[in-house]
Amino acid sequence: MKQIRIGAGAGYSGDRIEPALELAEKGDIDYLVFECLAERTIALAQQARMNDPALGYDPLLEQRMLAVLRTCSKKGIKIVTNMGAANPLAAVAKIKQVAHALGLAKLKIAAVVGDDVLDQLRDGGYEDDTGAPVAELGERLLSANAYLGAQALVDALAQGADVVVTGRVADPALVLAPLIYEFGWAADDWERLGQGTLAGHLLECGGQISGGYFADPGYKDVENLARLGFPIGVVSEDGSLEITKVAGSGGAVTTATCTEQLLYEIHDPAAYLTPDVVADFSGVSMTQLGPDRIAVRGATGHPKSGLLKVSIGYVDSYVGEGQISYAGPGAVARARLAQEIVAERFRITGVARNEVRFDLIGLNSIHGDQLTAGHPEPYEVRLRVTGRADSMQEAVRVGNEVETLYTCGPAGGGGATKSARQVVAVRSTMIPAAQVRPAINFEEI
Repeated sequence: MKQIRIGAGAGYSGDRIEPALELAEKGDIDYLVFECLAERTIALAQQARMNDPALGYDPLLEQRMLAVLRTCSKKGIKIVTNMGAANPLAAVAKIKQVAHALGLAKLKIAAVVGDDVLDQLRDGGYEDDTGAPVAELGERLLSANAYLGAQALVDALAQGADVVVTGRVADPALVLAPLIYEFGWAADDWERLGQGTLAGHLLECGGQISGGYFADPGYKDVENLARLGFPIGVVSEDGSLEITKVAGSGGAVTTATCTEQLLYEIHDPAAYLTPDVVADFSGVSMTQLGPDRIAVRGATGHPKSGLLKVSIGYVDSYVGEGQISYAGPGAVARARLAQEIVAERFRITGVARNEVRFDLIGLNSIHGDQLTAGHPEPYEVRLRVTGRADSMQEAVRVGNEVETLYTCGPAGGGGATKSARQVVAVRSTMIPAAQVRPAINFEEI
């Protein structure tokens, strides 16, 4: 029975690059998939594109391509990625530039576009997940990107693409598309589409299924996380799946690591909504076949809903922050006095903030005062003040009041820092799939 080996080269935009090269060199893979796009990431990419029309793709795109493109081209490994973010066409131009620099030839690169539905949402009377009209966001509305399914990627592969670059597509579709293309699965073969979606879901977070974000020393030990190997999905034509990794790499693939990833971001295991299928993971079982080798069975699926989720990015507010440390005897008392001073200064000087938060890092910044009461007092503590405002000017004033504690606050303050930033937030809505029309653009060398 025909099998396809798919390596997961990234689980998020800033992920390590060496494991992807390891997969290309030693993984005996047919496809290398980079999943690098989160809801907020694409909104930030839209901002970057507005500032420079040549940008808006993943910041590590060039580095990743420099690392793996030569090896993938030599071995015939196809690359599928959503690193196009807000600008797949510019991403393809950059990959073409990298390919020329590496002296590569006969490379066909596809850009899948059409996920940008900003104009439809501005004019279409849509409501977001809070029930508010999207149009009310006005000039604060930055982006609206629909989650595309696998079909446009399948079409790109069928037309000979060696590299497929997309913007917003459903994460599992990056893996499902090669399976549909290679095995010729029908668009209504819900059982296999469900199993292929399971493969995509398990692989989409890269090293999370091979021991990353899993280790808890003494309870869940994982060896050699500094050399964490990223996973490989071995998928057969009937949809059966094994998860493994490169022999000798760090981390571990076990039923426990795979189970944690299976439950990741799943609202209803029996109805995981994607553009391609409503996947049903409620009957999934896992079997340890050997070291770092897990068989996964039992996923199925039901007809898709005909709706696509849309991720909406908008400018929410501005956040200012200041931090300062206190150490030694009485550190907590001095930090609390510093907190009282800043709160009073906000009142005296009229800092216009909508929301403010005071944390003593090392004492109450995660669990709050109630849960940390009665625990030994720390020998060092750091005051963090965060304020949300409607303008950058007011946000900057938050950090300024913390910094002046150097000479106007309690004894022994040190290591003050301050910052202010615009906050890009995300909402979502649904759009009929028929209103979204993906397209493919090719570049060849």
